[in-house]
Amino acid sequence: METAMNGYAENTATFRCETKLLPGTPVMVTDSGTVSAAGGTFCGVALSWRDGFAAVQLAGYVSLPYSGTKPAVGYQVLTADADGKVKAAASGSAGLQRLVVDADSTNIGFIL
Repeated sequence: METAMNGYAENTATFRCETKLLPGTPVMVTDSGTVSAAGGTFCGVALSWRDGFAAVQLAGYVSLPYSGTKPAVGYQVLTADADGKVKAAASGSAGLQRLVVDADSTNIGFIL
């Protein structure tokens, strides 16, 4: 039987965002009520962008491409790379632990 995590505890908020973001871009808060593409620790994932505002998923399940070595399932410290992909951080790196629930050769699914 297949399993699905889509829709689990999703939580979305709208932030100002000057630079157009593609859906699936990890973001970080850069100023009061403002986000931009993350290059390190991220708070959520852009779902859409329009007219200087981004809808950002802050909780729930997401599936994103990763770079580097395939992250293991279980709790992992994940950060965003310069290309908008996520990666497992080196031991002791700053970042938030996320629950990785599935992984294949290109994407990992995790709980924000």
